[in-house]
Amino acid sequence: MAKSIQSLLIEKTVEAVKALYSSEIPESQLSLQETRKEFEGQITLVVFPITRFSKKSPEVTATELGSYLQEQIPSIQSFNVIKGFLNLSLSDDYWIDLLNQTILPDTFGQFPANGKTLMVEYSSPNTNKPLHLGHIRNNLLGYSVAEILKAYGYDVVKANLVNDRGIHICKSMLAWQKYGEGETPSSSGLKGDHLVGKYYVIFDKEYKKQIEELKESGQSEEEAKKNASLIKEAQEMLQKWESNDQEVITLWKMMNSWVYDGFEKTYKQLGVDFDKFYYESNTYLLGKDIIQEGLQKNVFFKKADNSVWIDLTDEGLDEKLVLRGDGTSVYITQDLGTAQLKYDEFHANEFIYVVGNEQDYHFKVLFAILKKLGKEWAYGSTHLSYGMVDLPSGKMKSREGTVVDADDLMAEMVDTARARTEELGKTEGFTEDEKSILYNTIGMGALKYFLLKVDPKKRLLFDPNESVDFQGHTGPFIQYTHARIKSVLRKAKYDGTSIKVPSSISSFERDLVQCLSNYPAILEASAMEFSPAQLANYIYDVAKLYNKFYHEETILKAEDEDVKGFRLQLSASASKIIAESMRLLGIQVPEQM
Repeated sequence: MAKSIQSLLIEKTVEAVKALYSSEIPESQLSLQETRKEFEGQITLVVFPITRFSKKSPEVTATELGSYLQEQIPSIQSFNVIKGFLNLSLSDDYWIDLLNQTILPDTFGQFPANGKTLMVEYSSPNTNKPLHLGHIRNNLLGYSVAEILKAYGYDVVKANLVNDRGIHICKSMLAWQKYGEGETPSSSGLKGDHLVGKYYVIFDKEYKKQIEELKESGQSEEEAKKNASLIKEAQEMLQKWESNDQEVITLWKMMNSWVYDGFEKTYKQLGVDFDKFYYESNTYLLGKDIIQEGLQKNVFFKKADNSVWIDLTDEGLDEKLVLRGDGTSVYITQDLGTAQLKYDEFHANEFIYVVGNEQDYHFKVLFAILKKLGKEWAYGSTHLSYGMVDLPSGKMKSREGTVVDADDLMAEMVDTARARTEELGKTEGFTEDEKSILYNTIGMGALKYFLLKVDPKKRLLFDPNESVDFQGHTGPFIQYTHARIKSVLRKAKYDGTSIKVPSSISSFERDLVQCLSNYPAILEASAMEFSPAQLANYIYDVAKLYNKFYHEETILKAEDEDVKGFRLQLSASASKIIAESMRLLGIQVPEQM
């Protein structure tokens, strides 16, 4: 494989320093950047680190290096010096060859398998209520990170740990038992997760009523919360569940099956999937053996009440309870056991937990404990922490009055896409079925792109209307660009079989080729940093540059056949990279719109 221009420049700059200044400079001290738009050139060498060898001013050093590199590398057409920066302009032949020999082949941007397994755990819903806006960001982020890592060469396992047990589950079950009158998803017409969520809300409403009644009878709020009959019944139901009471277990299985059916529909609309499901009903007792192992290793210690703790103050954390005095688990106990189970099952090299930033402390504790226990694989564990999603006030209704339901949000996004698309008149010649598919593609693309273009760590404000802007930094703008390219290729009857070599290219063509050539590096950075935002913002740049090229250059009516062929090849490459990048974000791109 031919060396990239960047590798060649680094190699020849090392040679230049030796030839010009009789010095050795490590490659790690050399830095290349894309030339800033206000200056002439495409690649910039930062000269400041070299001046300590040249003993000359940055300007003189850069000029000497530029002359040397231009002699050694035929692709360098010219150079200019701005203070300590050497700006290099590459020849038209270089950019033409880059497109034809590097970007056009099917192997471009494909990474070989690296032999490593990586598990991405995301979604992690509770079975007492439907998925909400926060879950949407979680699922989209987890799915996209997994797809990007697969493209980068990992064998990826997508895992979902379902919280299907506990007092919150029993609250929904008890409320349905008391107030449901046998209502089912079939009889109500509600999705199963919405139906169960309805009874979770009913429990909360009735529980609050009981608290107020007890407070009126003279009890404090704390006493009323403990003494309300509903919470006592829910606790009793949980004890029965843990004792394997068949009546409770049967009810639990029935209501959970409703929820799973509802989740499946939501996941399908979101376009996410999983390779492995873990259920807390199967894992909640795990971890107790690990506690015993830790006691034997003196990693944990017991207090007078027989509870088991770990001192993490040397890690900048606190003392942490890992087992209650009565021998029952706390949440961290279960997580320790589940982590061990996942490793034993898959022996993954890395484990990525996609969980909101409110759990930052929990994961610091979890990873610290695993490392103190000598679990070497814990060093490959990462908490992919993400920020909350806010909505502009009044933009979207909430079924429960507290959170925005995922299904409601997705339906409103498709409706918004329908209204905006019809307003712009972009569906001429479409059948009703084709329109329906297009509205769904645009609406879901708008939602996904808007949530993924922001760095995962940042809190974001999601504006549904802004996200469907066909001219903004949005998914629909990129989708429309892809459809525009496909229209050009169809009209030209482009088959991609012959390589065209024009005598020269324009600055618009060169800028687009340069941007397309960055795809492998962007994909690698996105994979290494678990950040779909890098890929999302890159593909927006591709779409912007293509539209600039499209408006400034004639494609179908170009007088020179080689120029026309080259521009079609450039268009086809842009289309391919847009489609693949959007696929990695979980976003479909239409062939026409």
